[in-house]
Amino acid sequence: MTGQTLIKAFLVLADSTFFEGFGFGAEGETIGEVVFNTSMTGYQEILTDPSYKGQIVAMTYSQIGNYGINDEDKESNIPNVEGFIAREFFDFPSNWRSQQNLNQYLKENNKVGIHGIDTRALTKYIRDNGVQMGIISTTDLNPQSLLEKVRKHPGISAFDLVKDVTTSEPYKWDKGVWKWVNSAEVQKCKSAKEKNSSELNSSLLTPHSSHSVVVYDFGVKINILRHLVSAGFDVTVVPAQTPAEEVLNMNPDGIVLSNGPGDPETVVYGIEAAKKLLGKRPILGICLGHQILGLAMGGRTYKLKFGHHGGNHPVMDLSTRKVEITSQNHNYCVDVKSLGGQVELTHTNLYDGTEEGMRHVELPVISFQHHPEAGPGPNDSGYIFERFKKMIEPQ
Repeated sequence: MTGQTLIKAFLVLADSTFFEGFGFGAEGETIGEVVFNTSMTGYQEILTDPSYKGQIVAMTYSQIGNYGINDEDKESNIPNVEGFIAREFFDFPSNWRSQQNLNQYLKENNKVGIHGIDTRALTKYIRDNGVQMGIISTTDLNPQSLLEKVRKHPGISAFDLVKDVTTSEPYKWDKGVWKWVNSAEVQKCKSAKEKNSSELNSSLLTPHSSHSVVVYDFGVKINILRHLVSAGFDVTVVPAQTPAEEVLNMNPDGIVLSNGPGDPETVVYGIEAAKKLLGKRPILGICLGHQILGLAMGGRTYKLKFGHHGGNHPVMDLSTRKVEITSQNHNYCVDVKSLGGQVELTHTNLYDGTEEGMRHVELPVISFQHHPEAGPGPNDSGYIFERFKKMIEPQ
């Protein structure tokens, strides 16, 4: 940090473990489920990912904030984390794309952060003891008082967090994946546009749409929408509580059940909608959408000890035996065996053997626990959007 005044802060976990550090962002206190993310970059995408609603995120990478915040790298319009934890926080970013520093961004959005703590020790503790509720405070500096507050919290599984992050109204999305183009390509595009030429660089155009898709917004990331458009879909996003009948009346070629926060069992309306949509249209499920599909088919989900959060998880596509490095953000998994042969396992996590993907044996339904859109993270799994498109196209 710069020479600004340091504000004392505490992080207290529900089992009475506590860390002393310094506050950044907004002053105050916040409660959430404490998880760690192993991504080395992409803190802005992580902060704005709606799937983190209800959670306090600790970054394992040591330096956070050094390239600032910009308008293009957000995954939703606001940060959705309950709180933020960093080892070493920088409020003097150095990057040509930066528009403001992280401290300003968190303060403007009333998000409390803590830095200057041993994030390696915190990460090891969560890994060994599992995720638990925690509280960050810059105003109450009594660990015992903070412990009493966090223990009164019922936990995030007591709430339907999807209602807090879903859109209130349907909307269209028409922007594809952003691509870097050099100045020569930009000039070529401008010249081609003036001549009404078909040579206009596709990276500067909205891709041609050949299929329509409705996306259930359980907390959808913008990059999922970008990838769908780039794959050739006309995209309409609808609120999470939209009845299945209303979606079918829109006559889409396919349906996407998006990512989102919290325990999938709390999203009862999403499960009911998925039950009615099965067999009516091709379906792609991502993360929470994958879990909702599992429950809709009569299966069960289970909670991981400390979840998968980061951009370095190896996953094997069992159909090709190819290993992909993937972006992950989830605390729950689908028990594929509980589905009684309705689906086959398509992907597995090579860290712990957990289920990462499934395909229905009869219906045009595929779903994945990892994030094919990345944002942040590697793009190894981006082919999944093309796989979904081929599933829709006539054979």
